[in-house]
Order: sequence, then structure tokens, then C-alpha cells
Amino acid sequence: MIKKVQLLLQLVFWVPVAVVLLTVGLGEADILPVGVLAEDKEAEFVLASIMEVLTIVAIPLALKLFKLKPIAARLATTTGVSALRLWGVVRLQLLCVPMVVNIVSYYLFMWVGFAYLAIILLLSLFFVYPSLSRCYNETGSSNS
Repeated sequence: MIKKVQLLLQLVFWVPVAVVLLTVGLGEADILPVGVLAEDKEAEFVLASIMEVLTIVAIPLALKLFKLKPIAARLATTTGVSALRLWGVVRLQLLCVPMVVNIVSYYLFMWVGFAYLAIILLLSLFFVYPSLSRCYNETGSSNS
């Protein structure tokens, strides 16, 4: 059962990374429209402010999510695998959604700050990589 959850979490991990890489490839090849909102400085400022705050909040929350007492207690129970499915997806999406929004925003506005935020989120994502051993450790299960 835990292997199925781990495969789901792997999918949730790698699909946004692939979307980001595809977006970068298409943007750099000038297949995507690049800089179409570059003149809208007001929208750029608002979105940049929102994404900066969201990134600053999402990274520590995602890294510490499984240490929060209510979530840690649910992971330690006999239903820890179902809790891992739910909270593992939540943790990954805390990092993946802003990462994808930032990279798309970079190509829409061509403001380098969005690219930096996406890179920071991508690097942070690897600290919560859903390996099988991590899944066992986070639920307190043994892999025998």
C-alpha cells in the first residue's frame, strides 16, 4: 500500500517539474508568446508581490509540515498511509503550484525575479523528494 502512495507522490513531484522544463524549453525556443504582459507593470508588481510572499511562506511550511503535531500524530497511526497520501500531496503542491505559476509568469512578464523564485522552489522541492525510504520513515512503518 505504501508503495502505491509513493508512486502517486512521485507523479505529483515529477509532473510539475516536467511542466516547468517544457515551459522553459518552449519559451526559450520562442514557441510560447514571450513578454506579452511586459508593459503591464502594475499587474507585474501585484503578482510579483503575491508570489514572493507565497514563496516565503510555502517553503518553510512545506519543509516543516510533517513535524506539526496534528499531522505527525495522524502519520504515526495505523492509518498513516492514507494521511501520507493526503499530506504528501499537500506538501508537494505547496511548492509545485507556485513554481509553475512563477515560471509561466516569467515568460509572460519577462521579469527575472519570477525565474529566481521558480528556481528556489525547484531546489526546495528536492528536500521533500518522496523516496520509498522517506515514506516509510514518515509513517513510522518498516519496509520489510
